[in-house]
Amino acid sequence: MTLSQRAASIVATLLCVFSFSATAQAADLPAPASLVSIGTVSLSLPSVTVPIAPIPVTPHYTSLAAAIEAQVVGDATPQELACLATAIYFEAKGEPLPGQLAVANVILNRVRSGRYPPNACGVVTQRGQFSFVRAGQLPSIDPAKDAYRTALKLAKVAMAELWDSPAPRALFFHATRVGIGRGGTQVALIGHHIFYR
Repeated sequence: MTLSQRAASIVATLLCVFSFSATAQAADLPAPASLVSIGTVSLSLPSVTVPIAPIPVTPHYTSLAAAIEAQVVGDATPQELACLATAIYFEAKGEPLPGQLAVANVILNRVRSGRYPPNACGVVTQRGQFSFVRAGQLPSIDPAKDAYRTALKLAKVAMAELWDSPAPRALFFHATRVGIGRGGTQVALIGHHIFYR
């Protein structure tokens, strides 16, 4: 490709870009602001400002503990967060942090699956799913307990997908002390829980 062909190609590309902007904002175009000269080809271009939306940046944490520690929990807790945190607290409060996160991810995977209720509270209170739920109601928890505050922070990490699940795509789990075998693929053994897909 010769230099003049390259220049023509660049000019054609610029014309496409600016003609799109010009048709979108024909009435608001300012007078030509600059003259671009490439070889023997000249083109008058308008001065156009195109707003660019900021791209959200997901924070990078060096560990799951750091991701949890970075979360802020206040006095007012959204219902979905509270339901997820309550499940983490009652199902896994004595487990290592990856095990607690895996429990949260099971609930969120169910929400996304389309086979369970479409929100965390619906999944947690669904009949026959979690033994700590009584008559569709979650038990109360002292919000000042450290284990519950950790569960709230962990729920935020899980909901914002700030850390990869240690039990990818798991939809079920049970304690190792329970001798039931599930149909399905075991994806992880974390602490005292076995996770299945």
